[in-house]
Amino acid sequence: MSGNPVTGALRQSGQLFALCATTIRDTFRRPFQLRELIEQFWFIASVTILPAALVSIPFGAVIALQVGSLAQQLGAQSFTGGASVLAVVQQASPLIVALLIAGAGGSAICADLGSRKIREELDAMEVMGVSPVQRLVVPRVLAAIAVAVLLNGLVSVVGTLGGYFFNVLLQHGTPGAYLSSFSALAQLPDLYVGEFKALVFGFIAGIVAAHRGLNPRGGPKGVGDAVNQSVVITFLLLFLVNVVLTAVYLRIIPQKGA
Repeated sequence: MSGNPVTGALRQSGQLFALCATTIRDTFRRPFQLRELIEQFWFIASVTILPAALVSIPFGAVIALQVGSLAQQLGAQSFTGGASVLAVVQQASPLIVALLIAGAGGSAICADLGSRKIREELDAMEVMGVSPVQRLVVPRVLAAIAVAVLLNGLVSVVGTLGGYFFNVLLQHGTPGAYLSSFSALAQLPDLYVGEFKALVFGFIAGIVAAHRGLNPRGGPKGVGDAVNQSVVITFLLLFLVNVVLTAVYLRIIPQKGA
């Protein structure tokens, strides 16, 4: 029964949800590891800011070009700006941020915790009465969330500007029509849902990386396998959760122009 893949998957899922609950509980316990949080925040931000900005420019351009081409076929060029910005703010920006945090920051978190685990540092902490989750996991997860929320705003702005310039320069759109379509289609809750997605995605990236880092198998090679697993699992969960959040948002919040 122990070799059953279904049983193993259910066991891993249960451990992941248990770690989520423990992390949320320990977030409000004292002492709070402020220094560790700042160090992890700076590290994750330093490895994700530049790639996020560079990726968001072509991503926003591709969305603007595709939406603009479709709008021209339908005779709705005046709505190109609003549709492009909605796609960037609601969908592209949170996913870009989450994927970069999972690939860069999450892999580093997993490797760090995994190396501590195989060196039995975490076991020594538990013997001394120190909770590894409170001491190591909570600051890393909170740092991933904070970077995701702040970086989402940067990616939204850069992606929107990239789409604007490509639409105006390559598709000969008018700046006034691009900007005026914001008020026709976009609304403030669109920004809120983008930030909320970034918060949830940052939590998922941090908690999955921590879970795989705390449970490596087979020594140093197991740590490398855990890093790969954390990235793949995070990507799958991000797209699944994104579908759910988008469906709920479109069901609850009435869209302008509908």
